[in-house]
Amino acid sequence: MVRSQEATMNDVERPGSSEQLWSVFEFARRYRLAKREENRLLMLYGPTASLRDLLANARRHSLIS
Repeated sequence: MVRSQEATMNDVERPGSSEQLWSVFEFARRYRLAKREENRLLMLYGPTASLRDLLANARRHSLIS
């Protein structure tokens, strides 16, 4: 019983793939964000943020108008 509780606690504490920390610079390069948007994300989160937060808050402006 004690081992199952320990295993559950370890699984909860372990970050999932969506909790992975990404460099804002790398994220902006990979998703081809404008420098202005990269700077906005840097002001919001600093140099690293979770992938989930970056994907939820990044704005991509269309190059075709």
